[in-house]
Amino acid sequence: MPKAPRTASPPARRRPRDRKEQIAKASADAFSALGYHAVSMDEIASRVGISAAALYRHASSKYDLFRDAVLALGQQLVDCTEGIVIDGDPDVALQEQIAAIVDTAIANRNSGGLYRWEGRYLNDADQRVLMDQMKLVNRRLQQPLLVARSGLTSHERWTLSSAALSVIGSVADHHSPMPTAAMRTLLSRFAADVLSAPFPVRDIDGAAQHEVESLAALAMPGDAGKYEALLRESLMLFHKNGFRETSMEDIAAAVGIQASGIYRFFPSKGDILAASYRRAADRVSGDVASIVSEESDPERALMRLVQSYVARSFRDPELAYVYYAERVNLPDADRVVLRNIQRSTVEAWTNLLVSARPAMSKAEARFRVHAAFAVVVDLGRLVQYDDVPYARACVRRMMEVVLFGDTLAVR
Repeated sequence: MPKAPRTASPPARRRPRDRKEQIAKASADAFSALGYHAVSMDEIASRVGISAAALYRHASSKYDLFRDAVLALGQQLVDCTEGIVIDGDPDVALQEQIAAIVDTAIANRNSGGLYRWEGRYLNDADQRVLMDQMKLVNRRLQQPLLVARSGLTSHERWTLSSAALSVIGSVADHHSPMPTAAMRTLLSRFAADVLSAPFPVRDIDGAAQHEVESLAALAMPGDAGKYEALLRESLMLFHKNGFRETSMEDIAAAVGIQASGIYRFFPSKGDILAASYRRAADRVSGDVASIVSEESDPERALMRLVQSYVARSFRDPELAYVYYAERVNLPDADRVVLRNIQRSTVEAWTNLLVSARPAMSKAEARFRVHAAFAVVVDLGRLVQYDDVPYARACVRRMMEVVLFGDTLAVR
């Protein structure tokens, strides 16, 4: 009796050599898109194309993958600026540093915002590692400034290096299309402009009082009722602890009511977050409508919008941060609505900028607007939103320089 033919054994599956890199990229992209708490090991495994069990052979927990993703981004910035030394011309060293950071930011556009907005979920020891990475990159940017702009104070150098990293990193905050070469040129120009920006004069007390009076309408009444108190206290808690770590009971305790009382105003915690976002978006879009109706000159209108935007950010620093950091936690329907409002506001600023600078393309103007918004948040955090005239003036100056570039007439 003839023997049955042997069935060929299926070829043994081999693990791809770049599996570790695949997992690292999938983790970074997932955490950046969905936020730390919304990502599961199953989600990351699915993105890689393996089972969760196989993923656990590479990492023991979601936190390990998160930590590695965040610190890897910071390490890339450290690595790309290593070995660039001042040898003769400090401007050349600065250009090389900027170019290296820009290339790193573009390569990580989908996940580059991770360390800025989700890094707060690192434990204390890992937070220190990330902070040390960022300090090192900032100091490397500042080294050429010690020679090129020797009259700067230490705080001014930190302001400039932070602004440069912010405008480069802003590419991760939006998805506006642009060819890579053009994007590289534009982001490098943003960074070069802020690093060479003049600081405003310190003696601005005379103008400061007028600014305080003109912006008094931005302040909220001290006792605006339970609805406003709920919005305010929830924002403080979202900022301090994060949206996911804040409970309805925490918010109720901060306001001094029972948790059940919140449901008279908001069906869920997500609705509180959405109301806060809508409030912020409506105020910024309302500023556009009122200022444009009063000011026909587009450059002067933009200057007034900058002043208002900075003032609002300094008056409500928690909202300014939460607006960027908690977007992934908005309910889906609200996220769509808020995204449309934000796009409308960006387009309004973009159109004003193109009207003020007709030679500027709309694509470039849009990138400038996004970078200008980002620099307010990052520099505000640097100065801890110290709401004094000079701090606001410095942030306004950086925002104006990003918008108008070297065509800005320094006043």
